[in-house]
Amino acid sequence: MKIASFNINGIKARLPAVTDWIEEARPDVAIFQEIKSIDENFPREHFEDLGYNVETHGQKSFNGVALISKFPLEDVVRGLPGADGTGRDGADDAEARYIEATVVGDAGAVRICGLYLPNGNPVGDEKFAYKLRWMERLEARARALLALEEPFLMAGDYNVIPQAEDAARPDAWRDDALFQPESRGAFWRLQNLGLTDAFRAVNQAPEQYTYWDFQRGAWQRNDGIRIDHFLLSPQCADLLEDCRIDKEVRAREKPSDHVPIWVKLAA
Repeated sequence: MKIASFNINGIKARLPAVTDWIEEARPDVAIFQEIKSIDENFPREHFEDLGYNVETHGQKSFNGVALISKFPLEDVVRGLPGADGTGRDGADDAEARYIEATVVGDAGAVRICGLYLPNGNPVGDEKFAYKLRWMERLEARARALLALEEPFLMAGDYNVIPQAEDAARPDAWRDDALFQPESRGAFWRLQNLGLTDAFRAVNQAPEQYTYWDFQRGAWQRNDGIRIDHFLLSPQCADLLEDCRIDKEVRAREKPSDHVPIWVKLAA
């Protein structure tokens, strides 16, 4: 089973580019972030015509996540569990950043958790506090899923640079929310629960990035960062066969500032 994650930066603007990539890459499942569309306006029929089942958790103009799958999507959950009772997060969280579903492949079921983690800038602002609270809720969800001892993965745009080698110029990100010790620590706590960073499990090479800013010639200079990740439960990591980044997509017409990353599972 090939499962991909792609921050498309707006489905309206990227539909031709996303379609071209799908027809070439042929993922069995794709997790989209930043669809920037309410559910009713997402081009569901277009993806259904390509052979996919579609589930969305949308929001007008901002955020939004979606799952498309050649297999049925079962037990769909929209929104990250974990209300804090303040009206800011959890069930009262107005930002569409998380979707879950189970996919049953030829060799068994995998729980897919698609996420678009808050950016968190500027540091010291409520936006950064929200990012950290969101990561706490994500950790709680991971703990709950781990207790089931079943294959699951958490994939998407984490907006976290885990290590210095995940940035072409680490010093340029020292004051950014993506590279703060608190953000990185929360990411490592997820991994330390027993989750596997799928890409680093198969590729330790330098200069492996998933995002290049539209400004300052970042793509042309390969001034990128790795912020799109697959974290796999132990049962899912046992199924891991490969994980790659489709870097060449960034050089095409009207690209997103992110590129797809995918895993291949023996499932």
